[in-house]
Amino acid sequence: QDITTLEQNIGRLEGQVARYKNAAENEEKVEDELKAEKRKLQRELRTALDKIEEMEMTNSHLMKRL
Repeated sequence: QDITTLEQNIGRLEGQVARYKNAAENEEKVEDELKAEKRKLQRELRTALDKIEEMEMTNSHLMKRL
């Protein structure tokens, strides 16, 4: 009876390990996707800031010409 109980515990624990492993892998995948999205957004932000700076310089130049 003790052996049967221990074997059941082993099976339950192995199931938990498998679920935790799958959860960890999924979380790593989500983390990688979030990091990629963050890099993309940072690139877009830099591009937008560069464009703003360029437009401000153009505006300044045009204001001086006026």
